[in-house]
Amino acid sequence: MNFPIKIGILSDTHGFIHTQIIKLMAQCDFVIHAGDIIDAETLSLLKPKQQLIAIQGNNDSHLTQLKTVEKIDLPGGLIFVEHGHLHGRKQPSHDSLRDTYPEAKMIVYGHTHKQIIEQDSTPWIVNPGAGGVERNHGGSKCLIVEIEDSQEWNISAHSFN
Repeated sequence: MNFPIKIGILSDTHGFIHTQIIKLMAQCDFVIHAGDIIDAETLSLLKPKQQLIAIQGNNDSHLTQLKTVEKIDLPGGLIFVEHGHLHGRKQPSHDSLRDTYPEAKMIVYGHTHKQIIEQDSTPWIVNPGAGGVERNHGGSKCLIVEIEDSQEWNISAHSFN
């Protein structure tokens, strides 16, 4: 795998993805969707350079081709992706997520529609926020992770009205 590696992360699109997020995701090598997609057509809008990784959210049981958890092995660490709703109904427990995936460098979840970047302990916990229009708390949101080398991972938050 060649550096830099650019990863786009979104969640909770509920059938709609902001056009600026679609453009941003097209610039990424990988795109991670952390669930609540609603329909396969929504996923077809995401066209990363290499791979799209998507998991089921609590509203996606009909998307049977998707797993509920994905493990992504990248230079410098593992990323685990799940929707988060099984770790607390309204607000998933970060302790529970860390206990479930202790070997991760980063855990990605969705469900709350609230953007979070928590890097004060490992594994890191991130939530891209809602990439659609439902309960997006001030704008459609996503995250970009840029891996410069196996040691340097940088996370940036993006929001679009």
